[in-house]
Amino acid sequence: MAQETLSEGLMRTKPIDRLRQDAEGGGHGLERTMGPWSLVGLGIGAIIGAGLFSLTGIAAAENAGPAVVISFAIAAIGCALAGMCYSELASMIPVSGSAYTYAYATMGEFVAWIIGWDLVLEYAVGAATVSVSWSKYVATLLQDWGITLPPRLLHSPFETVQLADGSSVHGLVNLPAVLILCLISLLLMRGVRESTRVNGVIVVVKVAVVLAVVGVGLFYVKAQNYVPFIPENTGTFGEYGWSGIMRAAGVVFFAYIGFDAVSTAAQEVKNPQRTMMVGILGSLAICTVLYIAFAAVLTGLVPYAQMKGDAAPVATAIKQTPFPWLQSLVTLGVIAGFTTVMLVLLYGQSRVFYAMANDRLLPKFFAAVHPTWRTPYRSNLFFMVFAALLGGLTPISTLGHMTSIGTLLAFIIVCAGVVIMRRTHPDEPRGYRAPLVPFVPAAGILVCLAMMLSLDGETWLRLVVWLAIGLAIYFGYGRRHSRVGREAAR
Repeated sequence: MAQETLSEGLMRTKPIDRLRQDAEGGGHGLERTMGPWSLVGLGIGAIIGAGLFSLTGIAAAENAGPAVVISFAIAAIGCALAGMCYSELASMIPVSGSAYTYAYATMGEFVAWIIGWDLVLEYAVGAATVSVSWSKYVATLLQDWGITLPPRLLHSPFETVQLADGSSVHGLVNLPAVLILCLISLLLMRGVRESTRVNGVIVVVKVAVVLAVVGVGLFYVKAQNYVPFIPENTGTFGEYGWSGIMRAAGVVFFAYIGFDAVSTAAQEVKNPQRTMMVGILGSLAICTVLYIAFAAVLTGLVPYAQMKGDAAPVATAIKQTPFPWLQSLVTLGVIAGFTTVMLVLLYGQSRVFYAMANDRLLPKFFAAVHPTWRTPYRSNLFFMVFAALLGGLTPISTLGHMTSIGTLLAFIIVCAGVVIMRRTHPDEPRGYRAPLVPFVPAAGILVCLAMMLSLDGETWLRLVVWLAIGLAIYFGYGRRHSRVGREAAR
């Protein structure tokens, strides 16, 4: 190690043969129990969440009008480009860790650490943020049923709650957020088979809700609400016209976030060379069809201008039908959507930490696999506490919206990884090959980079601060304990 230069240490890669050897784990690794339908369900569970029920109306009202359906298609193209690259690397390197593992095999340890640390923002912080919204929806639904929860148990200590009598109190802890994160984490610790069964049931529920809204709402669509289909630009970039469609594509992109979590399951999938491609691209295709149909019905029920500033445009749209019970059904669908998003995000986070600990860039503690459940239970336990503290004690406004920038950075690295692997390992077996390389990966990089550059400065600043913390951990611990580095020294 002493003879290794700094640049050599940062650029050292992990051989593919070694990755496959670690995946087998000598009989003590993760268990391969998931088939293609389980993986598609995992993807749908991660993708369909609050974004569908809230961002659709906002993007239509402020940016694209009825042409928001085109925006969904454009965002889907960007995700599909990255999805094809994910599919190739996942079929080639069927190991837990997603973008972290792919970066380690292609770009070196330093880039791998950055993306692994960055994924904490997408998965763990994202799950905590979703738990706060889940809590609010559950409290609202219970209140509709005549059950009122104490306000102090629905807010963090940093929030002031206005009571019905005009007085105000400080929150104590967001108890529902803590409970759902703990429940999901315990389920994930218990086993992948049990987790995918629960996820599958909830996915069926929320897809049924989306189909119900589309099926019922279709009969009450007013053709005049689609005129003009592409509203004339106001003279400001992003306000209607084609620039508005593109801006809306950047907005609704967040509704697709989550499909990359499918790739974290590569080490627990039967026949990953084929199944990973089916899971990633299959879940994307299904969700794209549902999103476009949902957006078309929503803008047909309500004039797009009336949805401006409407935090619950779907509820407004349902009022155009003679079925008020649909509103409760949609609320249940949103809660179900949040639940599966948290499940898949926490699942993905534990697998990324498992892979990083297995490489000794993190303490060995996180790489322990339960002898009976065959899950990285210590990683699940750690993030149960971490996410529950964030969700229970932190206001949603201060949790930050880092999910998007973290995801886009991961997409760019994965797209670049495909090009690098085609040059460095041209003869390596691939269960799936992305078409038109390097044009497809290059297009994916450009689309994702454009979306990253459209994000505000505060988001970039938070990303820089978070990465600085990660670099301190890497140079203080990870680089000195790296398995690849120690083996190179020997």
